[in-house]
Amino acid sequence: MNSFIAIDVETANYSPSSICAIGAVKVVDGVIVDSRYSLVNPEPGGYHWACTKVHGLSDKDTWNAPAFGTVWQQWQTWMGNLPMVAHNAQFDQNCIAEACRIYRLDSPAQFYCTLRAARKQIPRGVLPSKSLDSLCEFFGIELKTHHCAIDDAMACAKIAMILL
Repeated sequence: MNSFIAIDVETANYSPSSICAIGAVKVVDGVIVDSRYSLVNPEPGGYHWACTKVHGLSDKDTWNAPAFGTVWQQWQTWMGNLPMVAHNAQFDQNCIAEACRIYRLDSPAQFYCTLRAARKQIPRGVLPSKSLDSLCEFFGIELKTHHCAIDDAMACAKIAMILL
């Protein structure tokens, strides 16, 4: 696959729709051409301490951020009809679908998963884990800040260019 949007979301709590940050990287003809990042005012609001511990975000970071619906609509033209790629796509796809449902927006139809591709292509025992950070280390890809949506999306894009 040569053209796609690598995407990553972080959530404020255990509700899939509670997206508090979203990062996306556009790949066209095998080249990273652009990226986007936004904090998001989560719906429903309220941060669970365990989620904050993972990504470091809290209400003080997103209280004045735009709603997911606003961000998603602003990004529509930029994303076009490109397929989406995520690491552990089931999570990101579910979160985006739930947030789209709340804001009455269309969710992406095509989602590909770099985790699934890694499990198929990298034999068992080669890596202790097929996590994003393990794959970055394995492939020599810089992962600046794990669980920062834009950094995870960038790493996912680079892994996708290798595996998909």
